[in-house]
Amino acid sequence: MEKFLRDWRQDALNKAQYESAIFIGDKLLALTNDDNDAFWLAQVHFATGNYTRAQSFLSKQDLINRSPSCRYLAGHCLIKQSRFEEALTILGERNPTHLISNGSSNKRKVQPRNGRRRDEAAVQAEEEAESTNRRFEAAMCFLRGICYAKQNAFDRAKDCYKDAVRIDVQCFEAFQQLMKNSLLSPDEEWQFLESLDFDSIHVPGDVSSSQEAADFTKMLYTTRLSKYRNPAAFETAYDSLSTHYRLSDNPDLQLARADLLYTQCRYQDALAITEAILKDDQYNFAIYPLHLACLYELKKNNLLFLVAHDLADNHPEEPCTWLAVGIYYFAIDKIAEARRYFSKASMMDAHFGPAWVGFAHTFAAEGEHDQAISAYSTAARLFMGTHLPQVFLGMQNHALNNMTLAEEFLKTAYGLCKTDPLLLNEMGIVKYHQDKPKEAAQYFSAALKVAEDIESEPSAWISARTNLGHAFRRLGHFNRALAEFDEVLRQGGKDAAIFCAKGLILMEQDKPEEAVGVLHEALSINPQDSIATELLSKALEETAALDGAAEEQALDLADFEQQLDEKKVEAFYKVNGQRTGQGMLDKGKGRVGRTRMSMLEDEYGKAESMMEMSDDEE
Repeated sequence: MEKFLRDWRQDALNKAQYESAIFIGDKLLALTNDDNDAFWLAQVHFATGNYTRAQSFLSKQDLINRSPSCRYLAGHCLIKQSRFEEALTILGERNPTHLISNGSSNKRKVQPRNGRRRDEAAVQAEEEAESTNRRFEAAMCFLRGICYAKQNAFDRAKDCYKDAVRIDVQCFEAFQQLMKNSLLSPDEEWQFLESLDFDSIHVPGDVSSSQEAADFTKMLYTTRLSKYRNPAAFETAYDSLSTHYRLSDNPDLQLARADLLYTQCRYQDALAITEAILKDDQYNFAIYPLHLACLYELKKNNLLFLVAHDLADNHPEEPCTWLAVGIYYFAIDKIAEARRYFSKASMMDAHFGPAWVGFAHTFAAEGEHDQAISAYSTAARLFMGTHLPQVFLGMQNHALNNMTLAEEFLKTAYGLCKTDPLLLNEMGIVKYHQDKPKEAAQYFSAALKVAEDIESEPSAWISARTNLGHAFRRLGHFNRALAEFDEVLRQGGKDAAIFCAKGLILMEQDKPEEAVGVLHEALSINPQDSIATELLSKALEETAALDGAAEEQALDLADFEQQLDEKKVEAFYKVNGQRTGQGMLDKGKGRVGRTRMSMLEDEYGKAESMMEMSDDEE
């Protein structure tokens, strides 16, 4: 009868026929009075949303003290009722860290008692019971983390989540909380992954299968880590899961791939992946934050409108819906409306990172720097492992000309992530405005090097290359600066400011004629550019001054040639007089004099014609 009733209860659960499951489960518990049957009955109440009834049932049966699984379920019921202090009272505030695997504790065999070898079935049953208790203890660590997070004690929450995964490496819920809420920095994530004992995963009766399961789980976890660190390891795991295990079309794996592409600023490629996922599963809400970010970066406002409208019609209870609405309004510069919807999304889920960052962006967009700093600070406190709020705080202080504070925030961000080109670029900008062009050039060069290493889209870092050109200009490395500006123009950065910078460098190199041509190109892009206009006037003045100097030099040269010719004539007289004697000179005086005079006239004529030509050309 017990087996019959358990099968009946399980069949009802499988069909979500909870009334039947409760009816049969109640009769089964009366028949067996077994703790496991009591736990199952409480679980059915929990599945129907009757949290108070499930918790009351567990308390009356005194199951909480006897069974770890029932204590876990009672705590979960209280969390669902937002009674976090009571939940912590039941769960306890200390984690059972003695259960953390040291690599062999999970694989030890139960020793025989009283010198007698126990049968294999009994040993296996005891091992399974120990494994079950371990998993529920890990699950209770996870629930403690939830309670602490709800109380804004994020450091304690992080420790609980980490202990949960260390006790049971298959407690993915806790691992997901660490990754989703960015509670660990990219370096800490990889260190934490390496510290986990994946060898504790056990497949009954097959050692090789256990090892394969351990490797498979580690690869799955690797795809969830930050994409700013160690992209090669991600690619290895991704390729193995895609080919060997045929998971290439799996949405979670594809989302991880799209996330990597997004960090590389390859927005179009990332969007193609998210669109493919949503085509098969339109309401996979884990995809939407990244999908919406790609649409915003690519300025696809019409698609943003359609997505937001569809979600608002069908899923108004989801925070992602109001995130989409907020991003759409932000994209069309309706900042007040965007702020209202970002705020609504963050109120629905206090730990929804994109909503908090979007909310802060609305203040930054309006120049409300103090309020933006307050909002970014909240995001930095909630998501302590991500460097982006610290970067935005640095940018806001830079906008307020608080260079010291800006530098401090950017250094904090650099401590969390050293491989983000955006961060390195911002650090270079602060150094540039602190009149440290040499250090600025080092940061800009590092940003471009990292972008190249992670195979980022070159056009996304035109600003960093432009900044590097300005740093070289300040350092007096004019040829290197011109090379950087030319590369910017090749990559599509057709901006009047770039041509102005080139014109300024050419003027510094005493090449005003070339500067005039470059500045004309600047004005062809933006005819109202005041800087280009002023520089062009100055370049034209310098060109005119150079032409005047050349003309004066030419006149001086003509005078010099005339004086030289006169001296030649005088020298000729003297030479002829010495060689032929006085008589001969007197005898041929008229003829010789006329010859010399004609020579002088010819020379003066040449000089005058040269001056006339010069005047005509002028």
